[in-house]
Amino acid sequence: MNIISINAMRGPNYWSIRRHKLIVMVLDLEEMEENPSNKVDGFYDRLKEMFPTMYSHRCSVGTAGGFFQRVEEGTWMGHIIEHIALEIQTLAGMDVGFGRTRGYGEEGVYNVVFAYMEESVGRFAAKSAVRICEALIKGEGYDLSDDIQEMRELREAERLGPSTGSIVEEAASRGIPWIRLNKYSLCQLGYGANQKRIQATVTSETSSIGVELACDKEDTKFLLEQAEVEVPRGDIIHRESSLQDACDYVGFPLVIKPIDGNHGRGITVDINNYTDALLAFSHAKESSRNGAIIIEKFITGEDYRLLVINYKLVAAAVRTPAHVVGDGKLTIQELIDEVNKDPRRGYGHEKVLTQITVNDLTKGIIKSAGYTLDAVIAEGEKLILKDTANLSTGGTAEDVTDIVHPANVSMAERISKIIDLDICGIDIMTTDITKPLSETGGAVLEVNAGPGFRMHLAPTTGLPRNVAAPVIDKLFPKQGDTGRIPIIAISGTNGKTTTTRLLAHIAKMNGYRVGYTTSDGVYIQNRLLMTGDCTGPASAEFVLKDPTVNFAVLECARGGLLRAGLGFKKCDIGIVTNVTADHLGLKGHTIEQLAKVKAVIPETVLPDGYAILNADDDLVYDMRRNVDCKVALFSMDENNPRIKALQRLNGITAIYENNYVTICRGEWKMRIMKVENIPLTYGGKAKFMIQNVLAAVLAANIHGISNEDIKAGLETFIPSASQTPGRLNLFEFKNFTILLDYAHNPAGMRALQQFIDELEATVKVGIIAGIGDRRVEDNNEMGMIAAEMFDEIIIRQDKRLRGKTEEELIKMLNDGIKMIGPNKKTTIIPSEKEAITYAVKNAVKGSLIVLCSDVIPDALDLVKEFKEKEAKGELVFAD
Repeated sequence: MNIISINAMRGPNYWSIRRHKLIVMVLDLEEMEENPSNKVDGFYDRLKEMFPTMYSHRCSVGTAGGFFQRVEEGTWMGHIIEHIALEIQTLAGMDVGFGRTRGYGEEGVYNVVFAYMEESVGRFAAKSAVRICEALIKGEGYDLSDDIQEMRELREAERLGPSTGSIVEEAASRGIPWIRLNKYSLCQLGYGANQKRIQATVTSETSSIGVELACDKEDTKFLLEQAEVEVPRGDIIHRESSLQDACDYVGFPLVIKPIDGNHGRGITVDINNYTDALLAFSHAKESSRNGAIIIEKFITGEDYRLLVINYKLVAAAVRTPAHVVGDGKLTIQELIDEVNKDPRRGYGHEKVLTQITVNDLTKGIIKSAGYTLDAVIAEGEKLILKDTANLSTGGTAEDVTDIVHPANVSMAERISKIIDLDICGIDIMTTDITKPLSETGGAVLEVNAGPGFRMHLAPTTGLPRNVAAPVIDKLFPKQGDTGRIPIIAISGTNGKTTTTRLLAHIAKMNGYRVGYTTSDGVYIQNRLLMTGDCTGPASAEFVLKDPTVNFAVLECARGGLLRAGLGFKKCDIGIVTNVTADHLGLKGHTIEQLAKVKAVIPETVLPDGYAILNADDDLVYDMRRNVDCKVALFSMDENNPRIKALQRLNGITAIYENNYVTICRGEWKMRIMKVENIPLTYGGKAKFMIQNVLAAVLAANIHGISNEDIKAGLETFIPSASQTPGRLNLFEFKNFTILLDYAHNPAGMRALQQFIDELEATVKVGIIAGIGDRRVEDNNEMGMIAAEMFDEIIIRQDKRLRGKTEEELIKMLNDGIKMIGPNKKTTIIPSEKEAITYAVKNAVKGSLIVLCSDVIPDALDLVKEFKEKEAKGELVFAD
């Protein structure tokens, strides 16, 4: 079997609108296409033996054991690999259940689709599942343990930590979108100008001074002492030579730690002699960035963490370091193994508790207690295994929020103000948290910026606390605020880019700071910041991450949707212009499947938003059946029964009637503008542009832009190389005219033909090219249409052949041309630059040269160059 490709969906996609994290593996079964599972001797038994837990897979049978039944009866290996990929992820601690396997459109090739939690794990699972299946087919042994551990490690390296993850989940539950900004814990909540940022539990509103103070334990302690907060006696030294004096001043027992440490790094506690102090000093030095070390009185009692968010105490926990309790029988290592059998303990952060690992630090602590790992400790004796109580090292936590003494609550909230930290963790050592520190002799040990939430979200015992909620409350205090900006998403076969540009222009004219994506680049307030085809999810995210943007118009093409899904989960308005034959035959696509791809856009519209659909297109109109939002329609025919039906229901429509672009609320007409006065339609000659205008004005009206402002936008949107590059760009020369357009499929060519038929010219010359990722019949049709449109044809070649040879594409076009005009004058000039130059140098007076280009910037630059030469008198024309 051969893996052709593996793609990861990261948003709404062709396979599922709700399940955004899917792996799509294109798999060629090769000879196994003729060998389903029931034809492979022993396969069923070997599969059951390796994966007994797969009994829970119900499959299409609908009952437990359903998948095994399918395997026994006979099913294809792609289907089995799908289930293996799901199961091995579950065994690695990531319970995923959605999968499906569908034909790719080629014999023996399948799309194997399954869910993932972390992308790197999903990609690994795809490859691993194929290897496992091949081993089962051959009857070879396969050790799953290495793959399971590899997936766990990949998950821990990639996943958000529990603190960041809890904040993101809380935001998502409130409808606040989020984007991960780096491979660590920096995340954006909300979009564009309304975004907030978090990095672990530090937010974009957290005081940088507060963070700096918390990271400097000397300054923190000084400020707390000045404010009469109980802190332990201490000293700060930089050199070993100062250690003896510091020990004498503070007095044993001691705590030694780096001044700028965090997460328990470099800390040694309960030091009772100078020899241990020397070792602890050396250990702290390794973790200190500036070399400063704190020598502090060791306060006896229990370790408490008080969590303050927005200057209010929200949770408290008592923490216990990883430890074992002797039974007089088992060795220390055996006791650790028993503790790790607790089902609540897992690898890294996968479960409530973390497994206890034995490292050099642990061995050192055990040795200092007079034991080895093979020693047996007395029944009831408690042996501490780590020098901090962090959950990440195997510690436990008990929630004590409800019993914290009011004096301690007030103290914690006051400390957060003193240090100026909106989110802070305060470490306290005391014998009894139900009493004020002044009565117990307890003390504040540390104030932490970016405190971990895990111990409060899922304490070992006690009540879990949703400590992420107050973080979101602080960042988005207004009820119902989701941090979103208006998003208008546009898809379809033709007209997407023009509709996108027109809508962006209207919004900009109305005062919005607009970001928009198109097939020629990404624009922020009309500034081109990325070039090339930018209609995929990465380009959408580029706009939504920009903090200057408060209105997004996003062109969403087929390719990006299939490769990775959408770059956003929901939009306010979704437009589908049309669905016509394009890319058919590519990866098995039919026109119905192409419509399903485009339908992702209206299906992701928010419930109170609108899907704007073309009522003249059956496939687009049918998309209304699967949307969860309101529907608005546009049509070139005011008497379209679909339009009339929606108007009777008091719906919103846009129509072309009596030469006007008109918005209808119910059956009431609001005429926006006469078509002949809209520059984009070239005096009404470009009928297909009217369709784009209808979709754009309907979206603007729904968004609340006034009809007067819409009209102003239409009047000032002039078709040109700057505002609509590659879309009906007319260049008037002294003796001839050049028309540059992006028409690249039969429907686009037909629309262009209608426009050209309205133009007067002595000779009409067309420069066309075949497209490699289209069917033979599509390129034939392009040739046929060209033969109808032009008196002369020049066949050039695209820069990218997309799987075909130059000769094949030329033949496809020529065959189409000959079907209509066997004697049509045809010249073959593969280079686009040479083809344009030839047409210009041989242009006759009054002729029209129509250039259908795929690399618009290059073609525009060349035409502008000819304009400059003409102005200088340097162009030489044919007689």
